[in-house]
Amino acid sequence: MKKHSPATWLLFLIPSLLGIILFLVPIPVTNDEGTTEWMVTIAVLANWMAAKIEGVVPWIMTGILIVAAVGSFFFIAKKETNDDSFVERLFNVNLFWTIIRILGAVFAVMVMFQIGPEAVWSDVTGGMLLAGDGLLSFLFTIFLFAGLLLPLLMNFGLLEFFGSIMVKIMRPLFRLPGRSSIDALASWVGDGTIGVLLTNKQYIDNKYTAREAAVIGTTFSVVSITFSIVVIQEIGLGSYFLPYYGTVILTGVILALIMPRIYPLAQKKTDYIDGSPEESQTEEVPEGYTVASIGLEKALEKADNNRSVSFFFKDGFKNVLDMWIGVAPVVMAFGTVALILAEFTSVFTVLGTPFVPYLELLGLPEAAEAAQLMVVGFADMFLPAILGAGLESEMTRFVVATVSVVQLIYMSEVGGLLLGSKIPVNFFDLVVIFLLRTVIALPIVAGIAHLLF
Repeated sequence: MKKHSPATWLLFLIPSLLGIILFLVPIPVTNDEGTTEWMVTIAVLANWMAAKIEGVVPWIMTGILIVAAVGSFFFIAKKETNDDSFVERLFNVNLFWTIIRILGAVFAVMVMFQIGPEAVWSDVTGGMLLAGDGLLSFLFTIFLFAGLLLPLLMNFGLLEFFGSIMVKIMRPLFRLPGRSSIDALASWVGDGTIGVLLTNKQYIDNKYTAREAAVIGTTFSVVSITFSIVVIQEIGLGSYFLPYYGTVILTGVILALIMPRIYPLAQKKTDYIDGSPEESQTEEVPEGYTVASIGLEKALEKADNNRSVSFFFKDGFKNVLDMWIGVAPVVMAFGTVALILAEFTSVFTVLGTPFVPYLELLGLPEAAEAAQLMVVGFADMFLPAILGAGLESEMTRFVVATVSVVQLIYMSEVGGLLLGSKIPVNFFDLVVIFLLRTVIALPIVAGIAHLLF
């Protein structure tokens, strides 16, 4: 192993440890009700700032959505250029995404001024997303902190170190590079949005192939421990948290083994974003090295190449703008439409009908009532828990709570984030993945539920 200076070691250790503390280590926080919950520091900072600027952040987000719409409209009308500037990449999207950005801005204006159909600006649809304590307000602050500080995880060797160590596990089991273990861990203890953002950045930086990015974004952007606690409490089964979360982990691992090997994820291209072919998957350890020592060597080299403080903040601020401009409009547009369909139409009831015989076959009580809850989670991850709280059967409520967490794809957050990112998945892909995860998960969860109740 090459000899590195103490400064290089510190450049690897300090930022990487700080990144681990901020993104991966949960800390106890006392909420407004006086109870203690565990959250990662980055989410605590985001919540703190969101509370401080609760009154103005919806207006800030509306401004950002308008800027995204106007900027994209300008570029769609502009002639083709060879300009590869950051501003060009930020706003120059195709016609479909320009329309989505315009729609997101229009919805935001309707919500803020309560104009147009109430179905759009109601506090259970667009109003829920854009309110002072709504999802977009949280995304504004989480994007700010996560975007600025993501380089701590990415630029100083942590991914290179873990990538080498975890490759022997991630490759054979999940057909993924070892560095993807960080994405999964960031989601698990932090938030699914953090996992998507990290994956998107890695894909843009040519670290993942199209297939790898799609698999990680849709399979490993898991619901955090904190939110899982909220779900099981909302549905009235807080005392079952340990068996519930054990079921979530077991089901999630089984799905992670299956989903990369079937359509549509198995059909994704194995090229990188720049068109270059996938590198050798053998990832052999050079002679004289162990997986740990080669990982450490790569990590120190990476850290040594990132000594510029100005580049750190420039890179971080670009991340923030990328998230604000690229992701927020998609969440607002798709999230509002999905919530309108869930709250004011019978679309999800009709879509849930095929699940009635399936739930009956699995021996679940109140199958007809629970069927729509199998699909309503596509709109928002919290809807199944809210609507399922009225079910009488504890067994069925347990299944609803668990399935809603392992479905992963919900348009008001992770689904919208995926569509707004560069990760190569489309709306149809997300529908298919959501349904497959639901169909595969149900017998596993129902079987455990029959043992518990």
